[in-house]
Amino acid sequence: MLTTNDTAITIRTNKEIKERAQLLFNDLGLDLSTAINLFLRQSVREDRIPFLISRDEPNESTYKALEDSLDEKI
Repeated sequence: MLTTNDTAITIRTNKEIKERAQLLFNDLGLDLSTAINLFLRQSVREDRIPFLISRDEPNESTYKALEDSLDEKI
């Protein structure tokens, strides 16, 4: 149901990811637009990305930044 406050968002994503996400969300009874709106609303509600984002190991830039910060404290 559209309201006067609705607006459109255009995003780019990998075709395979989109197709796999659509299959998942369809199994959950959602369309892609509803799923994205759930993500946006939950992000605003929690004032953060509503899931953990991490890397298995820090990358080279992170190691360099850590070393630089340690050097500055000495």
